[in-house]
Amino acid sequence: MDFATFNGLYTLFLIVIFVALIFWAYSKKQKKQFDDIANSIFDESQDLTNTDGENRKQSGVKK
Repeated sequence: MDFATFNGLYTLFLIVIFVALIFWAYSKKQKKQFDDIANSIFDESQDLTNTDGENRKQSGVKK
């Protein structure tokens, strides 16, 4: 097997992996899981008054 054949097979292998990844990412089975992950940032509520004061103390910001 020469170098050109190896490069061709390697490129074909990477294209197959890429297409499989695209099909997996856009499959209907994954949609709910991805939506849950995307919306997870909105699930937790924070009390900004406490964290704001703590951040100023830790960073040394004086206003």
